[in-house]
Amino acid sequence: MTGIESDNRPCIENSEAIKQSPILVVKVGGAEDVDLEKVCDDVAEIVKQGQRIVLVHGASNETNTLSRQIGKPPIFVTSISGIESRYTDRETLEIFEMAAGKINKGIVEELQKKGVNAVGLSGLDGRLLEGQRKEAIKVIEGGRRKILRDDYTGRVERVNTDLIQLLFDNGYTLVVSPLAVSYQGEAMNVDGDRAAAIIASSLEADNLIILSNVPGLLEDVSNPASLITRIPKDKLDDYEHLAKGRMRKKIMGAREALESGKVKRVILGDSRIDHPIIEALSGRGTIIQ
Repeated sequence: MTGIESDNRPCIENSEAIKQSPILVVKVGGAEDVDLEKVCDDVAEIVKQGQRIVLVHGASNETNTLSRQIGKPPIFVTSISGIESRYTDRETLEIFEMAAGKINKGIVEELQKKGVNAVGLSGLDGRLLEGQRKEAIKVIEGGRRKILRDDYTGRVERVNTDLIQLLFDNGYTLVVSPLAVSYQGEAMNVDGDRAAAIIASSLEADNLIILSNVPGLLEDVSNPASLITRIPKDKLDDYEHLAKGRMRKKIMGAREALESGKVKRVILGDSRIDHPIIEALSGRGTIIQ
C-alpha cells in the first residue's frame, strides 16, 4: 500500500509514549486508502513492549464494494441534525457482517504473522458491545422529514469489560468490528468511532487514538497543511463546524470519550504515515485534551 512517509520518526524501542499508555484503544477507519499494514506494524511493536491494546476497525469501503457486487447498492441517509449514515435494513446488516468479518480476520491474520496472538470479535460476540436498537430514525429526504423503521442500527451503551480483561489476562490482543447486540439479542450496526469511545472510557484508557485517511481535523479539508494540532476539550464546540463528512462522527466520539471523565486524551491521526500509532502518541495529529 502507498503511504505517506513521516519525518523525524520517533524512537520505538523503549518509547516513553508507549510506557505512558498501559491500556490503549485504537480505532482505524474503513476507507479504501487507510493503511492497515502500517497500523498492524505498530500494534505488534507496542504489544511486544507489554502494552495492552484494543483495536477497533471500520468496514465502510468493503461494505460498499460488497453491496454493489451483490446488486444492492448502499443507501445513505441524513439525520435531522445533518449527519450522514448508512441505512441498514436486514439485508444490508448481513452484508455488513460479511464485510466486517473479512476485514476483522484480515487484521487478525496480519497480527498473527507479526507474532501477536490476536483474537477477532464483533461486538455481538459475548455481548461485547450492547445497547438499544433504534425503533426508528428520522431523516431528511428531498427536503422533507421522513421516519424509517426497518433499520438495524443502534448506539453502544455497555461494554463487556470482563471479557476484555479475560483476554488481556491470558495474553491476547483484541480486534473488534463495530457490530453490537441489542438488549433483545438482535445484531446492530453501530458507529465504530463512538463504539471505540465507550470502550476507551469503560477501560479507563488514558488515550483513544482515531486513525483515518487524513492527518486529523483540517481547517480546510482540501489542504492537508491546514491541520489543527491542538484543541482544548472545553473549546471543542468552537471547532466542531470544521468537521465534514465522517470527521463529524470522530469528533462526536472524541467528545463522548472525554466527557466520560475516564479518557485523558483523544488523538485524531493519519493511518497512512509510518508508525501511525507511535506518531499519534508522540503528538502528531489533532490532540484533544
